[in-house]
Amino acid sequence: MQSVGNKIKSNVGRWTFSGNTAKNFDIHANKSIPLYQEGHEIIKNLSHFFLKDNSICYDLGCSTGTLILSLSKHLKNKKVKFIGLDIQKEMVKIANKKKSANFRGSFKCTNIKTYKLKKSDMIISYYFMQFTSPSIRQNIFNNIYKSLNWGGAFLLFEKVRSPDARFQ
Repeated sequence: MQSVGNKIKSNVGRWTFSGNTAKNFDIHANKSIPLYQEGHEIIKNLSHFFLKDNSICYDLGCSTGTLILSLSKHLKNKKVKFIGLDIQKEMVKIANKKKSANFRGSFKCTNIKTYKLKKSDMIISYYFMQFTSPSIRQNIFNNIYKSLNWGGAFLLFEKVRSPDARFQ
């Protein structure tokens, strides 16, 4: 077991988001992912083109909800329903603690590969897909495509470097 920073420990090649990771996730992500906050700003700026009153916006692998909570505040004058999905109950628990009474949405602890997405106008995958097994990624992409309304957006951010071009 080695320290990966910010009081988070991981076995080599066995990163996990369970346990104590959730408590220190926001600090760790900000330090370890280049331009992490700038990506949030890009998403907020793009959201005006895709989200309108009665839109649904998903955040896949929402972790502690930081992005979608920020997006909700940014679009406070639009009646958008935000849904954050994460498989780690510790992450969802923190996300639920962070949300305000004005948050128009929910956080759900669920497995995205089996979750039935409703028709939506924007789906965000912010550094999530790289932690998903390559064998099921295509099915998730297919579900995303089917659930997007015409003209909807799928915003995918990743930090991947692989010697195998299929995964790159």
